[in-house]
Amino acid sequence: MKSKVYFTKEITPNALVNIYKNLNVELKGNVAVKVHSGETGNQNFLKPEFMKEIIGYVNGTVVECNTAYEGTRNTTELHKKTMEDHGWSKLYNVDIMDEEGDMELSIPNGKVIKKNYVGKNLTNYDSMIVLSHFKGHPMGGFGGALKQLSIGIASSYGKAYIHGCGDAESDMFKANQIKFLESMADAAESVVKLFEGKIVYINVMANMSVDCDCCAVAEDPCMEDIGILASTDPIALDQACIDLVYNSNDPGKDHLIERIESRHGIHTIEAASTLGFGSREYELINID
Repeated sequence: MKSKVYFTKEITPNALVNIYKNLNVELKGNVAVKVHSGETGNQNFLKPEFMKEIIGYVNGTVVECNTAYEGTRNTTELHKKTMEDHGWSKLYNVDIMDEEGDMELSIPNGKVIKKNYVGKNLTNYDSMIVLSHFKGHPMGGFGGALKQLSIGIASSYGKAYIHGCGDAESDMFKANQIKFLESMADAAESVVKLFEGKIVYINVMANMSVDCDCCAVAEDPCMEDIGILASTDPIALDQACIDLVYNSNDPGKDHLIERIESRHGIHTIEAASTLGFGSREYELINID
């Protein structure tokens, strides 16, 4: 059976709530809302005000984890300051989930890695919204739900572990590219399994630069905004976003496609699909 992916061209705070409602999943208990806080200097990350209605609707807590590279988010102290400067902590309860360290999730059928290190505070949550900004990425080719599930929820140590394909002490920028992408797929599965049935995914296709929100110096968007997509299947969701880019009439898509293809970005989706926690086959349901 094809996975359902909901789509709207409307990119507004209210549209986020509306598309979430269409999923017909009631997230209960302590709800984590995984966002990207945005590196200092980045102009493209989704701003906290945009998410106010959806976070309020589910009474969620904004969650993040520290990075594994130099910048303004690689320690809890710096990351909290960045969250404050960017307006997150002024509007929401914010949890840097690896402030007290990490915990290990098992990946028995992982292709490259057999364990994943996530922020320790992840155990405080009963359910989760993975709210991703779909765009390019310097290493992954693109960033969407699968990247948020893996690199995004990994602790600082866990990020280095994924990048290093199981060796957190190696130069994470020189790892085998295919194995790195497969490691992301492995890590993503461990989080999906942890929250099975209590996790949903929303991708916002706006401000689509070839660069990630983790880049302090990022290129401006190369394409016009497309819309918001949501699903209970992260693999189908990312595949649908990729397809919308390829099928777009926007000439700027060539720049983004080059970034995706030069990094073999689609392989993350391929690898995730072979693990079986979702499908590349989907039905796109327009709710406009």
